[in-house]
Amino acid sequence: WRLRSSCRFIVPSRLEEVEEGFRWDSGETRDNKKEKVENINVINVLEKKNHKTFKFINSPLRKYCKTMTCKSFFLFFFSSRQDVQTCTTWKAPIIWQGMFKPDDYDQEHKSQGSSVALTVFAIGRYLDVYLKDFLDSSEQHFMLGLPVTYYVFTDTPEKVPNIKLDPQRSLKIIQVERHKRWQDISMMRMKSISDQIESDIRHHSTHVFCFDVDQLFTGRFGPEALGESVALLHAHFYRLPKWLFTYDQNPKSSAYLATGDFYYHAAVFGGSWRNVKALADACHKSIMEDKQNNVEAIWHDESHLNKYFWLHKPSRVLSPEFCWDASIGKRSDIQVRRLMWAPKYYNKLRIA
Repeated sequence: WRLRSSCRFIVPSRLEEVEEGFRWDSGETRDNKKEKVENINVINVLEKKNHKTFKFINSPLRKYCKTMTCKSFFLFFFSSRQDVQTCTTWKAPIIWQGMFKPDDYDQEHKSQGSSVALTVFAIGRYLDVYLKDFLDSSEQHFMLGLPVTYYVFTDTPEKVPNIKLDPQRSLKIIQVERHKRWQDISMMRMKSISDQIESDIRHHSTHVFCFDVDQLFTGRFGPEALGESVALLHAHFYRLPKWLFTYDQNPKSSAYLATGDFYYHAAVFGGSWRNVKALADACHKSIMEDKQNNVEAIWHDESHLNKYFWLHKPSRVLSPEFCWDASIGKRSDIQVRRLMWAPKYYNKLRIA
């Protein structure tokens, strides 16, 4: 998908680029057509070779124009937001409320046979405090209508709560080692995710989403979030200048990053199973390189994830409404809160 910052619409990237300004029908001159389209704000419907095409025109800028079939238009049409950044410099969409039609995405991904694996780690006391509420809220809001498999990674499988699941949804429990330090628990999840994708997920799911367990779904988190490679803007950083981003500044670390595009939150990331596996493998490799050099990135796996997304740009970026912290307060650009930070009890829950 491609969204240009100067346009009002997102259209599939497979559509051909056109001459700057306009696309003309055969037989019509540029001068004759220019006057006709000068005052068109949005769409001009044309008949051509017995099938309709839609013309997208941004009248104030008149910089880009795309053509797509009626069917594609109704399936893929997005509106836009003028109060927020809606695309990256590499033309990946940044998804906000008001930019998509939920029913169209639901229907499209159902027809494509999309299925989602959700991974979550519930280690030690985190399982007792957060897991049940996380899973219950997911059943109410996450990828409803699509096949979903939960992969719960825990050191105490016997304590995983019994959750009533809707049809097409299942839960698998994977026992993992409990590391002594919470930092190691956080960083070593990348290897566990990669291993599970290789042994199981890739055979059953088209997409993977990885979540921290100390969160609650509070609104629709649907197929509009699916993409080849998906990153999340951190709620505490998306309005800040880059010089305040907490990238790892230690040149000895594999996560070292002098600058970047955005600051991404490791509490949510996803994509196709191939891309998530590539991310997890790369992050695990750089984490192990740091361990061999007695170095630890400032924000652990999140630092490595930010480095990865700097080198391998995500194809879709989720706005902070997909993981919001209520302590920030009310902001006009956050029109819906789809996933909320749960209360943190770091002093009680984290291993030293």
